[in-house]
Amino acid sequence: MRWKKAGVVVPAPPPLAWARSHAALPVPRSLSQGETELYFSTRDERGRSYVAKAVFAAGKDLTDPEYSPVPVLEPGQLGSFDDAGVTTSCLVEDGGRLYLYYSGWTRGVSVPFYFFVGCATSDDDGTSFARASLSPILERHAVDPYLTASPWVIVEDGVWRMWYVSGTGWAPTEETPVHHYHIKYAESRDGLSWQRDGVVCIDYRDEFEYAIARPCVVFDGGRYRMWFSSRGEAYRLGYAESLDGLSWDRRDDEAGLDPSPSGWDSEMVAYPVVFDRGGIRHMLYNGNGYGATGIGLALAVDG
Repeated sequence: MRWKKAGVVVPAPPPLAWARSHAALPVPRSLSQGETELYFSTRDERGRSYVAKAVFAAGKDLTDPEYSPVPVLEPGQLGSFDDAGVTTSCLVEDGGRLYLYYSGWTRGVSVPFYFFVGCATSDDDGTSFARASLSPILERHAVDPYLTASPWVIVEDGVWRMWYVSGTGWAPTEETPVHHYHIKYAESRDGLSWQRDGVVCIDYRDEFEYAIARPCVVFDGGRYRMWFSSRGEAYRLGYAESLDGLSWDRRDDEAGLDPSPSGWDSEMVAYPVVFDRGGIRHMLYNGNGYGATGIGLALAVDG
């Protein structure tokens, strides 16, 4: 699959009184009227992430969104796993309820940060969200002893399937410890309590790669397709395919989207999310600075 870039659709910072920088980690939701609701993360003056929301009108193009004036989700209570910020990851609709999965951040001492998977739910079609728990739904575990983050969830025949980021350790350096994480798999019957067996879906390609982040999984054409971010020197897009969602064939050369020669996404491309709108496959993604230059759009041109 190849992609044609269409430019930035959400600037950074977005035009919100409480947003000072970044528009990152987009999560789209298709509405019945043909509109597209977009959840994303932005930061305040202290660098803490909030979840924001915008709506794109029905039509051919994603342009001129209408922003919700208040945050969807704010940083958690002092001392909680998400008191340093909440970053978007995935949205699931099931039984009339919305499940907003997110990464909750807290600052560390021996390492710069910790993050773990949280969930907030809505029973009023996204007008308001409440945390499902004040603690993470994916805390430290025998197979995830360091951190968890960035879940992507699909419900199939009553089984909730999750692909998520799992930390494998921290590497000491002269400046600051460097995180290492890849992508694992978990299952659930209710979307909140998860069984983890340590299944690794996307592992490090070589000794230079140390961060594999933000999976997006789509099932079509009789197979699962996963887009993700992979990081050595800087984030690039990765791509893999699977017949069962467990064993994956990594095909990064088929991701189809590279940094531009100059401009807002010239240094990196990261945090992809793929969805269909109006019969056209769309990708939203971030460029330089992990969302410091906004959210961009690319359209599939083949495949």
